[in-house]
Amino acid sequence: MSDAPLFPPTAPPARPVSPGLYLVATPIGNLRDMTLRALDVLAAADLVLAEDTRVTAKLLTAYGLKAKLERCDDHASARAAEIAVERLKAGEVVALVSDAGTPLVSDPGYVVARAAVAEGLPVHPVPGPSSLLAALCIAGLPADRILFAGFLPPKSGARRTALEELRTGRQTLVFFESGPRLRDSLTDMAQVLGPRPAAVARELTKLYEECVRGDLVELAADPRLDAPKGEIVVVVGPGEAEVASAADADAALVEALTRLPPGEAAAEVSKALNLPRKPLYKRALELKAR
Repeated sequence: MSDAPLFPPTAPPARPVSPGLYLVATPIGNLRDMTLRALDVLAAADLVLAEDTRVTAKLLTAYGLKAKLERCDDHASARAAEIAVERLKAGEVVALVSDAGTPLVSDPGYVVARAAVAEGLPVHPVPGPSSLLAALCIAGLPADRILFAGFLPPKSGARRTALEELRTGRQTLVFFESGPRLRDSLTDMAQVLGPRPAAVARELTKLYEECVRGDLVELAADPRLDAPKGEIVVVVGPGEAEVASAADADAALVEALTRLPPGEAAAEVSKALNLPRKPLYKRALELKAR
């Protein structure tokens, strides 16, 4: 098989970049994941707001681009927002990038985007690389309903509390995690969420890309996941629906009957516990007659 060409033989023509704030996704590892539109915007930008100007300077150099850079990390977001609004009102093109991936997704930029929206200024997404979506694609788990939970708290107690709040959800969960905390996080996930199917993806799009799959109990004990290097995404499959017991239903009906007639009490409990209404209505009449 012949090598792929360096560039596509044909490509849609570039469009003029109109004034506005552009949230530009950048590669999470493989530099060839940069989109043509992202390059158009960065080439046209009067100002580029960057999580780390040194990282972005290297990125721009890789594509032969130059731009005026301003820092926009967690400590400089307020100032960056003021600068961005001023430039946007002057009719300029402002691009915002994080060190890697899609801005605002567990990365700085929200303050700038919110300020632009509040002023009624144009804000445009320039979609592209995302470790969240890349991990979902290769995890082998349902991706029709997901909940992105970002980074969990660093301490076990707070982490377990956060996981407990997510335990009853019926969607795939996605977390970001660091290598040194991965083992402890997986252990807490296994304790709170049980042996759900899961996947740990790291170094996505890079030379040593890896995806380790198994249930949470297995992954928590897997030696390959002992403080691995690189950016890490943990994908956890949805839990099985918990069926309320008869005692749970009775307790809920008794409480509801203090406020509602039997029919409405049965409807409320049916919705809350995901149980059929007719048997609950019959039981509500029995409880009411006591």
